[in-house]
Amino acid sequence: MYIFDSVKKIKREFVSLKENEVSLYVCGPTVYDDAHLGHAKSALVFDLLSRVLHAEGYGVKYARNITDIDDKIIKKAQDQGVCIKEITDKYTEAYHADMAHLGIKRPDIEPKATESLDAMFLMIQNLLDRGHAYKISNGDIYFDTASDDEYLTLSHRVQNEDEKQNRVANSDEKKNSADFALWKSVQDGDVSFDSPFGKGRPGWHLECSAMIEKHLTCKDTKGYAIDIHGGGADLLFPHHENEAAQTRCSTDHEIAAYWMHNGFVNIDGEKMSKSLGNSFFIKDALKVYDGEVLRFYLLSTHYRANFNFNEEDLLASKKRLDKLYRLKKRLFGLEVHSQTDTAFKKKLLSALADDLNISLALSIIDEMISTVNETLDTAGKHKELKREAMNDMAYIEELLGFGIKNPFEYFQTGIDAETKERLKELIESRNNAKKEKDFETSDRLRDEILSYGVQIMDTPQGTFWEKV
Repeated sequence: MYIFDSVKKIKREFVSLKENEVSLYVCGPTVYDDAHLGHAKSALVFDLLSRVLHAEGYGVKYARNITDIDDKIIKKAQDQGVCIKEITDKYTEAYHADMAHLGIKRPDIEPKATESLDAMFLMIQNLLDRGHAYKISNGDIYFDTASDDEYLTLSHRVQNEDEKQNRVANSDEKKNSADFALWKSVQDGDVSFDSPFGKGRPGWHLECSAMIEKHLTCKDTKGYAIDIHGGGADLLFPHHENEAAQTRCSTDHEIAAYWMHNGFVNIDGEKMSKSLGNSFFIKDALKVYDGEVLRFYLLSTHYRANFNFNEEDLLASKKRLDKLYRLKKRLFGLEVHSQTDTAFKKKLLSALADDLNISLALSIIDEMISTVNETLDTAGKHKELKREAMNDMAYIEELLGFGIKNPFEYFQTGIDAETKERLKELIESRNNAKKEKDFETSDRLRDEILSYGVQIMDTPQGTFWEKV
């Protein structure tokens, strides 16, 4: 397996720190608002990575944090006159619901900042004891970036002269402008937490380093805390740079052996940003498009590339997914009797094991769909071919997380719940009429069903309908 290391800027063969085991940590959401497409892209990328690692035979321990301590959370709670937990619980639940609609599996560990304060206190104290942090007169504690000779080696940034200056304005006690907060003292009655350093709140960069040490780090890992650290490209600096510095200086080991960063999400060519007024919430997209369609579309571009979200491309992507479901419809009713390897499975996994080469993987799937359809057209009811095709399609479901729906229900997108219930009643009445050989009533009910702009299919497994 090969991974593009976004710090070393090369594709590297993946060798786990411990045989057959992988530790993976990904930066999760700050839960003060609904999840947007940027959250979805990152979560999908690392959901896919976790699936591929499992398929390669690794046991994966996957952690993704929940940031539930943040100034934005506090402000929203104050604006709405509610407690902070009410805000964080609401948006954590909404995040989980949105991710579930996209077929994203929950990580093995999902630590919250509020539940990880002890680990943060320990890291701050280690940094103070080792001379890599200092406390200023108001009680704030900063990381001393000048004390870390390897600071900026992660992002490969070069500080300008203003950033290198030993002291900034007289009113600021920071030693260097690049120094970042580990602990922010709170003395005015604002939201705070008790700590050995007084009341306050932790710095944002601190929580991920502390959580990794608490939940994932194991002994004898060749100088690294974990195998893979992931997140969006926007986190490389300063967040991941500062994480790496904290861990390195407090523990004497590096935070991760491999770094992976997914690209930005743009909407019609513009970087997604609330300041631009074009943030696209997942909940809004789900009102129009099925979650699996969104999953397929968001995964269709290589994870390192910037993703340009537009409806024209989404609809084209859906047509590609439709082909998979049309084949599944032709094979409907056959069970998967074998989980044996096939040439298709090996090719598909090989493509994804090459730095998640999704373009190649999808082309392999397209080729399989075309080949099976052509063979079925000429060979007719070829049971062994159908069983192998179902076996391969089950593997697509497992590895890529799409193609999992009943193929008839998949084509029901765009029909409201009330109409679906009415169609269910009409089909049941029609089936009863057919059993009683009341063909006049059966034909009348069929015509009424078709008037809803759907077509019906009578199969040995039952009667199904789909949108025309």
